[in-house]
Amino acid sequence: MSPEPSSSDRLLAVDRLVKRFGGFRALDGVSFALGAGEVLGLVGPNGSGKTTCINTISGLYPPDGGAVRFAGQTLGGLPPHRRARLGINRTFQSPRPFASLTVRQNVALAAAYGRRHGADAGPADIAALLAELELDGLAERRAEDLNSAQQKQLDLARALATRPRLLLVDELAAGLNPAELARMAERLAALAGGGMALLVVEHLLGFLDRLTDRVIVMNAGREIFEGTLSEATRDGEVVRVFLGGEHVG
Repeated sequence: MSPEPSSSDRLLAVDRLVKRFGGFRALDGVSFALGAGEVLGLVGPNGSGKTTCINTISGLYPPDGGAVRFAGQTLGGLPPHRRARLGINRTFQSPRPFASLTVRQNVALAAAYGRRHGADAGPADIAALLAELELDGLAERRAEDLNSAQQKQLDLARALATRPRLLLVDELAAGLNPAELARMAERLAALAGGGMALLVVEHLLGFLDRLTDRVIVMNAGREIFEGTLSEATRDGEVVRVFLGGEHVG
């Protein structure tokens, strides 16, 4: 297992993060760090705070306590597009493309809107990205005409068009068939191999097992475990809370 990165190697540092909705604490003091090229899985039952954590790191939700630091900079209330220009982007559990625009237009718009210094994407770059994600044959189709797996590929393409250093992945594997899962795992592993940091929210443990260096298991807005996925499946509290009481070897 890769240990949590030292302070000097941290790309992302989440420090005692709190997010409230009325009197409910969706995040209750969450802390972890993530280094370049590392894949960290975030797992737990529905309602445990996983997507809220990604939403807060990406700037969709403002934090109510604690701090998020990226490349040494405290992000505070910085909005999502400013974070994208710093090098943070994400996919969504339910993709949100511009339905009436083509696949190529969606990716080009993401590249223009979220570009950071030195990361401008021209037509050749966009064409290469579409080919890499097997969307080149669909480039002139409207996003609303894609099936769910193709929309997930488009969602990933839009995020990658901004050339992020940190990619937040929210259940990108849901609904994919086994062959699509294998290809998606290979793509994400390749991104990490190129130095991108990935924070991956996922329920499919087999998919996570292909990718992660570490996992954090959450319950009721708090971390209850950090370690390898193999260790997590043998941890008594994780088995009780997340795996429904069944030991998984």
